[in-house]
Amino acid sequence: MPALQGLAWLLLLQTAGELLGRGLGLPLPGPVIGLLLLLPALRWRAVREPVGACAELLLQHLSLLFVPVGVGVMTHLGLLSQYGLQLLAVIVLSTWAGLAVTALAFRALLRRREARGG
Repeated sequence: MPALQGLAWLLLLQTAGELLGRGLGLPLPGPVIGLLLLLPALRWRAVREPVGACAELLLQHLSLLFVPVGVGVMTHLGLLSQYGLQLLAVIVLSTWAGLAVTALAFRALLRRREARGG
C-alpha cells in the first residue's frame, strides 16, 4: 500500500508540474518541474516514506522498463544504421557529462560535510 501512495504522490507532483509548466509557459517539461517540486516535499515523512517504497518497487522491476526501448530499437533499425555513430557519440558524451556532474556534486557535498566537522 505505501508504494501505491508513493506512486500517487509522484503522479500528483508530475501533474502539478505539467499544470505549472503549461500555465506559466515555462521552458521546462512538466515531469522536470514535478521533480523540482518533489525535492522540498521529501522533507515531510508523509511524502518521503511512500515515495521511498515506490522507488524500491520500481528499482526491483527496472529491467521491465527496458522492454519498450528494445522493441523501439528493433522497429527502427534503419534509423539506427543511418544515425548510429551520432547516437553513440551523444550517448557516450551525455553519460560522461552526467557522471562528471554527479562526481562534482558529490565532492562539493563532501567538502561541505567536512567543513561542518562531520
